[in-house]
Amino acid sequence: MHFDIKKFTSSAFIDKRGYYWTSWKKGQIKKIKFKHDKFSLSKKNVLRGLHGDTKTWKLVSCPYGKFLLVVVNYNKRSLDFLKWRSWVLSQKNRLQILIPPNYANGHLCLSKECLFHYKLSYKGAYVDINKQFSLRWNDPKLKIKWKIKNPIISTRDKNSK
Repeated sequence: MHFDIKKFTSSAFIDKRGYYWTSWKKGQIKKIKFKHDKFSLSKKNVLRGLHGDTKTWKLVSCPYGKFLLVVVNYNKRSLDFLKWRSWVLSQKNRLQILIPPNYANGHLCLSKECLFHYKLSYKGAYVDINKQFSLRWNDPKLKIKWKIKNPIISTRDKNSK
């Protein structure tokens, strides 16, 4: 299966006090100019997504806690349309996933709390909720293995098609 998703792991300085790591620096990812950052704090068993749009690149990381990130190819012209991949991101593994436009993403908080961080790059204006696409987290066509039957989800996610 071919995906345009890139995976990065940042180096860190770790000692008995904790850790210090750089999530991103200019030039790390060529040809992508990030415009702003967003954070989402979730409690255990909260599932957010699956959402995406046709313009935005997202660099996702987990600065605190642990979550399962699922990314679904939503490019209808792709041979991998509706195929998905997943990763566990945590403050310990410092894994980062670069998600291109036309992919939906969602995450499930696995720890007591988790912090979802993403840097956004897009052409033109920010693509707000009313111009994003949403997929149902438990769509039987996708067969995503979330490892939870009754997550805590938003009204938006309950009403996704």
